[in-house]
Amino acid sequence: MATVEEVVLAEPRGFCAGVDRAIEIVERALVKFGAPIYVRHEIVHNTYVVDDLKRKGAIFIEDLADVPPGATLVFSAHGVSQAVRTEAAARGFSVFDATCPLVNKVHIEVAKLAREGYEFIMIGHKGHPEVEGTMGQLQSGIYLVEDVEDVAHVEVAPGQKLAVVTQTTLSVDDAAEIVAAVKRRFPDVRQPKQQDICYATQNRQDAVKIMAPGVDVLVVVGSPSSSNSNRLRELAERLGADAYMVDAAVDLRAEWFVGKRRVGVTAGASAPEVLVQEVVERLRTLGAVSVRTLPGAAETVHFPLPMGLGDKSMATIGRS
Repeated sequence: MATVEEVVLAEPRGFCAGVDRAIEIVERALVKFGAPIYVRHEIVHNTYVVDDLKRKGAIFIEDLADVPPGATLVFSAHGVSQAVRTEAAARGFSVFDATCPLVNKVHIEVAKLAREGYEFIMIGHKGHPEVEGTMGQLQSGIYLVEDVEDVAHVEVAPGQKLAVVTQTTLSVDDAAEIVAAVKRRFPDVRQPKQQDICYATQNRQDAVKIMAPGVDVLVVVGSPSSSNSNRLRELAERLGADAYMVDAAVDLRAEWFVGKRRVGVTAGASAPEVLVQEVVERLRTLGAVSVRTLPGAAETVHFPLPMGLGDKSMATIGRS
Protein backbone atom coordinates (compact mmCIF):
# COMPACT_ATOMS: atom_id res chain seq x y z
CA MET A 1 0.00 0.00 0.00
CA ALA A 2 1.27 3.47 -0.91
CA THR A 3 2.45 5.54 2.06
CA VAL A 4 3.01 8.95 0.47
CA GLU A 5 2.96 11.74 3.07
CA GLU A 6 4.52 14.74 1.35
CA VAL A 7 4.89 16.07 -2.19
CA VAL A 8 7.84 18.35 -2.92
CA LEU A 9 7.66 20.49 -6.07
CA ALA A 10 10.78 21.60 -7.94
CA GLU A 11 11.26 25.26 -8.78
CA PRO A 12 11.53 26.14 -11.59
CA ARG A 13 9.62 23.52 -13.54
CA GLY A 14 7.46 23.34 -16.64
CA PHE A 15 7.14 25.86 -19.45
CA CYS A 16 10.13 27.95 -20.44
CA ALA A 17 9.99 31.23 -22.36
CA GLY A 18 10.68 29.55 -25.71
CA VAL A 19 7.83 27.07 -25.27
CA ASP A 20 5.45 29.79 -24.08
CA ARG A 21 6.30 31.86 -27.15
CA ALA A 22 5.90 28.95 -29.58
CA ILE A 23 2.46 28.00 -28.28
CA GLU A 24 1.34 31.61 -28.28
CA ILE A 25 2.43 32.00 -31.91
CA VAL A 26 0.14 29.14 -32.96
CA GLU A 27 -2.76 30.37 -30.82
CA ARG A 28 -2.50 33.93 -32.10
CA ALA A 29 -2.22 32.73 -35.69
CA LEU A 30 -5.42 30.72 -35.19
CA VAL A 31 -7.20 33.79 -33.81
CA LYS A 32 -5.94 36.13 -36.52
CA PHE A 33 -6.16 33.91 -39.60
CA GLY A 34 -8.58 31.18 -38.54
CA ALA A 35 -8.21 27.44 -38.75
CA PRO A 36 -6.45 25.58 -40.10
CA ILE A 37 -2.94 26.69 -39.24
CA TYR A 38 -0.24 24.26 -40.34
CA VAL A 39 2.69 23.50 -38.05
CA ARG A 40 5.82 21.73 -39.22
CA HIS A 41 6.59 19.07 -36.61
CA GLU A 42 5.12 19.12 -33.09
CA ILE A 43 5.28 22.74 -31.95
CA VAL A 44 6.81 21.47 -28.70
CA HIS A 45 7.30 17.90 -27.53
CA ASN A 46 4.27 17.48 -25.33
CA THR A 47 1.23 15.33 -26.08
CA TYR A 48 -1.22 17.47 -24.09
CA VAL A 49 -0.12 20.70 -25.79
CA VAL A 50 -0.20 19.22 -29.29
CA ASP A 51 -3.64 17.63 -28.78
CA ASP A 52 -4.99 20.90 -27.38
CA LEU A 53 -3.80 22.84 -30.41
CA LYS A 54 -5.20 20.19 -32.74
CA ARG A 55 -8.63 20.73 -31.16
CA LYS A 56 -8.27 24.47 -31.80
CA GLY A 57 -7.48 23.95 -35.48
CA ALA A 58 -3.75 23.35 -35.83
CA ILE A 59 -2.63 20.66 -38.28
CA PHE A 60 0.79 19.15 -37.64
CA ILE A 61 2.78 17.97 -40.65
CA GLU A 62 6.31 16.81 -41.43
CA ASP A 63 6.32 17.21 -45.22
CA LEU A 64 5.66 20.67 -46.67
CA ALA A 65 3.98 18.96 -49.61
CA ASP A 66 1.07 18.32 -47.23
CA VAL A 67 0.46 22.07 -46.83
CA PRO A 68 -1.91 23.65 -49.39
CA PRO A 69 -0.75 26.67 -51.41
CA GLY A 70 -1.23 30.00 -49.67
CA ALA A 71 -1.62 28.45 -46.21
CA THR A 72 -0.18 29.82 -42.99
CA LEU A 73 2.73 27.72 -41.74
CA VAL A 74 4.48 27.79 -38.35
CA PHE A 75 7.96 26.37 -37.80
CA SER A 76 8.24 24.52 -34.49
CA ALA A 77 10.29 25.66 -31.50
CA HIS A 78 13.06 23.22 -32.45
CA GLY A 79 14.07 25.12 -35.58
CA VAL A 80 14.41 24.02 -39.20
CA SER A 81 17.13 23.56 -41.78
CA GLN A 82 17.89 26.07 -44.52
CA ALA A 83 16.44 23.57 -47.00
CA VAL A 84 13.05 23.69 -45.23
CA ARG A 85 13.12 27.50 -45.19
CA THR A 86 13.93 27.58 -48.90
CA GLU A 87 11.15 25.14 -49.75
CA ALA A 88 8.60 27.05 -47.66
CA ALA A 89 9.50 30.29 -49.46
CA ALA A 90 9.32 28.59 -52.85
CA ARG A 91 5.86 27.23 -52.06
CA GLY A 92 4.66 30.72 -51.11
CA PHE A 93 3.47 29.99 -47.58
CA SER A 94 2.85 32.73 -45.05
CA VAL A 95 5.43 31.66 -42.46
CA PHE A 96 5.71 32.42 -38.76
CA ASP A 97 8.88 31.17 -37.15
CA ALA A 98 8.45 29.78 -33.63
CA THR A 99 12.09 28.64 -33.40
CA CYS A 100 13.28 29.23 -29.84
CA PRO A 101 15.52 32.33 -29.88
CA LEU A 102 18.17 30.34 -28.00
CA VAL A 103 18.19 27.72 -30.77
CA ASN A 104 18.25 30.50 -33.34
CA LYS A 105 21.32 31.92 -31.57
CA VAL A 106 23.12 28.65 -32.29
CA HIS A 107 22.05 28.81 -35.95
CA ILE A 108 23.39 32.35 -36.27
CA GLU A 109 26.69 31.35 -34.65
CA VAL A 110 27.06 28.39 -37.04
CA ALA A 111 26.42 30.59 -40.07
CA LYS A 112 28.84 33.28 -38.85
CA LEU A 113 31.70 30.90 -38.08
CA ALA A 114 31.15 28.93 -41.30
CA ARG A 115 31.78 32.15 -43.22
CA GLU A 116 35.06 32.42 -41.29
CA GLY A 117 36.12 28.96 -42.47
CA TYR A 118 35.11 26.83 -39.48
CA GLU A 119 33.74 23.32 -39.50
CA PHE A 120 31.71 22.06 -36.54
CA ILE A 121 31.25 19.27 -34.07
CA MET A 122 27.59 19.15 -33.03
CA ILE A 123 26.87 17.44 -29.71
CA GLY A 124 23.32 16.13 -29.68
CA HIS A 125 20.92 13.26 -30.29
CA LYS A 126 20.63 11.86 -33.81
CA GLY A 127 17.16 12.34 -35.28
CA HIS A 128 16.09 15.08 -32.86
CA PRO A 129 14.49 17.92 -34.85
CA GLU A 130 16.67 20.56 -33.17
CA VAL A 131 19.80 18.67 -34.21
CA GLU A 132 18.49 18.25 -37.75
CA GLY A 133 17.71 21.96 -37.90
CA THR A 134 21.12 23.06 -36.65
CA MET A 135 23.07 20.64 -38.82
CA GLY A 136 20.88 21.70 -41.73
CA GLN A 137 22.20 25.24 -41.54
CA LEU A 138 25.15 23.95 -43.59
CA GLN A 139 25.43 21.59 -46.54
CA SER A 140 28.63 20.04 -45.20
CA GLY A 141 31.32 20.41 -42.57
CA ILE A 142 29.26 19.66 -39.45
CA TYR A 143 29.76 16.36 -37.61
CA LEU A 144 27.37 14.88 -35.05
CA VAL A 145 28.66 13.26 -31.87
CA GLU A 146 26.28 11.67 -29.37
CA ASP A 147 28.79 10.49 -26.77
CA VAL A 148 32.46 10.51 -25.85
CA GLU A 149 33.16 7.46 -28.03
CA ASP A 150 31.91 9.28 -31.15
CA VAL A 151 34.58 11.96 -30.74
CA ALA A 152 37.30 9.50 -31.78
CA HIS A 153 35.60 8.96 -35.15
CA VAL A 154 35.45 12.61 -36.25
CA GLU A 155 37.70 13.17 -39.27
CA VAL A 156 38.71 16.71 -40.21
CA ALA A 157 41.52 17.92 -42.43
CA PRO A 158 44.80 18.89 -40.73
CA GLY A 159 44.76 22.55 -39.77
CA GLN A 160 41.00 22.86 -40.25
CA LYS A 161 39.44 25.42 -37.90
CA LEU A 162 36.88 23.66 -35.70
CA ALA A 163 34.11 24.85 -33.40
CA VAL A 164 31.73 22.98 -31.11
CA VAL A 165 27.99 23.58 -30.72
CA THR A 166 25.43 21.64 -28.70
CA GLN A 167 21.76 20.81 -28.67
CA THR A 168 20.16 23.17 -26.16
CA THR A 169 18.32 20.47 -24.18
CA LEU A 170 21.17 18.13 -23.29
CA SER A 171 22.27 17.00 -19.86
CA VAL A 172 24.61 19.71 -18.63
CA ASP A 173 26.98 17.14 -17.14
CA ASP A 174 26.96 14.84 -20.19
CA ALA A 175 27.63 17.76 -22.52
CA ALA A 176 30.54 18.94 -20.38
CA GLU A 177 32.05 15.45 -20.50
CA ILE A 178 31.78 15.30 -24.29
CA VAL A 179 33.15 18.84 -24.73
CA ALA A 180 36.13 17.83 -22.58
CA ALA A 181 36.73 14.83 -24.87
CA VAL A 182 36.53 17.09 -27.92
CA LYS A 183 39.09 19.46 -26.39
CA ARG A 184 41.44 16.59 -25.63
CA ARG A 185 41.37 15.48 -29.26
CA PHE A 186 41.17 18.96 -30.79
CA PRO A 187 42.93 21.34 -28.33
CA ASP A 188 42.32 24.41 -30.50
CA VAL A 189 38.57 23.84 -30.87
CA ARG A 190 36.46 26.95 -30.42
CA GLN A 191 33.68 26.79 -27.83
CA PRO A 192 30.64 29.07 -27.75
CA LYS A 193 31.10 32.39 -25.91
CA GLN A 194 28.07 31.34 -23.87
CA GLN A 195 27.01 27.78 -23.21
CA ASP A 196 24.53 26.57 -25.82
CA ILE A 197 22.50 24.61 -23.26
CA CYS A 198 19.60 26.90 -22.47
CA TYR A 199 18.94 28.61 -19.14
CA ALA A 200 15.73 26.63 -18.61
CA THR A 201 17.40 23.27 -19.16
CA GLN A 202 20.16 24.28 -16.76
CA ASN A 203 17.74 25.57 -14.12
CA ARG A 204 15.52 22.48 -14.21
CA GLN A 205 18.50 20.18 -13.92
CA ASP A 206 19.91 22.24 -11.04
CA ALA A 207 16.53 21.99 -9.28
CA VAL A 208 16.59 18.18 -9.62
CA LYS A 209 20.10 18.09 -8.18
CA ILE A 210 18.78 19.94 -5.12
CA MET A 211 15.61 17.84 -4.86
CA ALA A 212 16.78 14.29 -5.55
CA PRO A 213 18.76 13.65 -2.33
CA GLY A 214 15.77 14.63 -0.17
CA VAL A 215 13.00 12.54 -1.73
CA ASP A 216 12.23 8.83 -1.88
CA VAL A 217 10.98 8.87 -5.45
CA LEU A 218 10.95 11.55 -8.14
CA VAL A 219 8.32 12.01 -10.86
CA VAL A 220 9.10 13.96 -14.03
CA VAL A 221 6.09 15.21 -15.98
CA GLY A 222 6.94 15.12 -19.67
CA SER A 223 6.27 13.32 -22.93
CA PRO A 224 8.56 10.51 -24.15
CA SER A 225 9.68 12.65 -27.12
CA SER A 226 10.85 15.49 -24.85
CA SER A 227 14.65 15.52 -24.68
CA ASN A 228 14.91 17.82 -21.67
CA SER A 229 12.31 15.78 -19.74
CA ASN A 230 14.23 12.57 -20.39
CA ARG A 231 17.42 14.23 -19.17
CA LEU A 232 15.69 15.18 -15.88
CA ARG A 233 14.71 11.56 -15.26
CA GLU A 234 18.19 10.32 -16.14
CA LEU A 235 19.79 12.90 -13.86
CA ALA A 236 17.58 11.90 -10.93
CA GLU A 237 18.49 8.23 -11.46
CA ARG A 238 22.17 9.13 -11.63
CA LEU A 239 21.79 10.85 -8.28
CA GLY A 240 20.38 7.64 -6.80
CA ALA A 241 16.67 8.43 -6.81
CA ASP A 242 13.90 6.15 -8.04
CA ALA A 243 12.67 8.22 -10.96
CA TYR A 244 9.78 7.91 -13.39
CA MET A 245 8.57 10.03 -16.30
CA VAL A 246 4.85 10.35 -17.00
CA ASP A 247 2.88 12.06 -19.73
CA ALA A 248 -0.05 12.59 -17.35
CA ALA A 249 -1.39 11.64 -13.92
CA VAL A 250 -3.11 8.58 -15.36
CA ASP A 251 0.34 7.07 -15.98
CA LEU A 252 1.22 7.01 -12.26
CA ARG A 253 1.32 3.54 -10.69
CA ALA A 254 0.55 3.07 -7.03
CA GLU A 255 3.29 0.44 -6.65
CA TRP A 256 5.96 3.08 -7.37
CA PHE A 257 5.13 4.72 -4.06
CA VAL A 258 4.94 1.77 -1.70
CA GLY A 259 7.15 2.65 1.25
CA LYS A 260 7.92 6.06 -0.28
CA ARG A 261 6.94 8.88 2.07
CA ARG A 262 8.33 11.90 0.23
CA VAL A 263 7.72 12.31 -3.52
CA GLY A 264 9.46 14.93 -5.64
CA VAL A 265 7.72 16.29 -8.74
CA THR A 266 9.17 18.33 -11.57
CA ALA A 267 8.24 18.94 -15.21
CA GLY A 268 10.13 19.35 -18.44
CA ALA A 269 10.18 22.69 -20.23
CA SER A 270 7.36 21.69 -22.59
CA ALA A 271 4.98 20.34 -19.92
CA PRO A 272 2.16 22.63 -18.75
CA GLU A 273 1.51 23.26 -15.07
CA VAL A 274 -2.00 21.81 -15.32
CA LEU A 275 -0.43 18.37 -15.72
CA VAL A 276 1.75 18.90 -12.65
CA GLN A 277 -1.29 19.79 -10.56
CA GLU A 278 -3.14 16.69 -11.79
CA VAL A 279 -0.17 14.58 -10.69
CA VAL A 280 -0.26 16.27 -7.28
CA GLU A 281 -3.97 15.52 -6.93
CA ARG A 282 -3.35 11.88 -7.84
CA LEU A 283 -0.63 11.71 -5.17
CA ARG A 284 -3.12 13.11 -2.64
CA THR A 285 -5.32 10.10 -3.33
CA LEU A 286 -2.31 7.96 -2.44
CA GLY A 287 -2.05 9.60 0.96
CA ALA A 288 -0.10 12.85 0.50
CA VAL A 289 -1.28 15.42 3.03
CA SER A 290 1.21 18.23 2.42
CA VAL A 291 2.68 19.91 -0.67
CA ARG A 292 5.57 22.33 -0.59
CA THR A 293 7.74 24.01 -3.22
CA LEU A 294 11.49 24.12 -2.94
CA PRO A 295 13.19 27.48 -3.49
CA GLY A 296 14.86 27.80 -6.87
CA ALA A 297 16.03 30.15 -9.59
CA ALA A 298 13.54 32.82 -10.61
CA GLU A 299 12.94 32.95 -14.37
CA THR A 300 11.99 36.30 -15.89
CA VAL A 301 13.01 35.67 -19.51
CA HIS A 302 10.46 36.73 -22.12
CA PHE A 303 10.84 36.48 -25.89
CA PRO A 304 8.97 38.82 -28.26
CA LEU A 305 6.53 37.48 -30.82
CA PRO A 306 7.16 37.69 -34.59
CA MET A 307 6.02 40.72 -36.55
CA GLY A 308 2.34 40.46 -37.36
CA LEU A 309 1.38 38.55 -34.21
CA GLY A 310 2.45 40.94 -31.48
CA ASP A 311 -0.74 43.01 -31.13
CA LYS A 312 -1.36 43.01 -27.38
CA SER A 313 -5.08 43.61 -27.92
CA MET A 314 -5.43 40.35 -29.82
CA ALA A 315 -7.39 37.74 -27.90
CA THR A 316 -5.36 34.75 -26.77
CA ILE A 317 -6.31 31.57 -25.07
CA GLY A 318 -4.90 31.36 -21.56
CA ARG A 319 -2.47 28.61 -20.66
CA SER A 320 -1.74 27.18 -17.26
